[in-house]
Amino acid sequence: MATQDGGEGAIMDTEAKPKEAEALGENAEKVDAEATSHTDAGNATTQDSSISNGDDADDKQETVDLKIIWNKNKYDLKIPVDSTGAKLKERIHALTGLPPAMQKVMYKGLLPEDKMLRDIKVTNGAKIMVVGSTINDVLAVNTPKEVIQQEVKAEENKKEPLCKQKQHRKVLDKGKPEDIMPAIKGTKERLPTAPLSGMYNKSGGKVRLTFKLEQDQLWIGTKERTEKVPMGSIKNVVSEPIEGHEDYHMMAFQLGPTEASQYWVYWVPAQFVDAIKDTVLGKWQYF
Repeated sequence: MATQDGGEGAIMDTEAKPKEAEALGENAEKVDAEATSHTDAGNATTQDSSISNGDDADDKQETVDLKIIWNKNKYDLKIPVDSTGAKLKERIHALTGLPPAMQKVMYKGLLPEDKMLRDIKVTNGAKIMVVGSTINDVLAVNTPKEVIQQEVKAEENKKEPLCKQKQHRKVLDKGKPEDIMPAIKGTKERLPTAPLSGMYNKSGGKVRLTFKLEQDQLWIGTKERTEKVPMGSIKNVVSEPIEGHEDYHMMAFQLGPTEASQYWVYWVPAQFVDAIKDTVLGKWQYF
């Protein structure tokens, strides 16, 4: 009986081993699956960390760190030193939402779009001044410049020449100021770095014009005070040659919606008239 019991026990042990083997096999497969899963996850993590964020190209080039200043806000920007001014405008657009076409970018003067930052000596830590309004800001203006310009032009067409009107004659009849800047008829020149001086205002007092491009302002100075006028607030600029002295113009800056809001300046040298209009109205010239 002992032999038979032992035989039966042996048979039972033999039958149990395949089941244990199957269980071990299943566990092994689970372990392998988990290991494979962890390996795949590790590979995925490695792969994700190598995905480019778009700045890799910049990291491989010589770069400069810039401080962008716009609308009283400051932004840090790293950009390849071999980028053009146009590329810088694109990066500023990404930072501020200000479209490149509406940007005035200043670094030691107006920054040219076609030159590289290296060529114009932009260095680490340089402060780049940006002025301009977003499309939403422009649309929010109650009276667009274009409307004001059209209305002023239509009103001018109805009237006699400006230099013959009584309000202007009382200033023009004083004659040309002795200290007025020399004028050149039929030419166009860029604005000088020094203020335009020696001119008269509508009261017959001396006035000077200073164009602060970095601040996007026109400074109108008299003996009594200096008015700092944002160029964006000037709706229009009109001018007319002075009869008998066509190398000089009389010019008005439209500071508001009515004729009473015009600030008149007399004896403006003719060679600077176009540059003044283009600068104030945002149409930059390169001549």
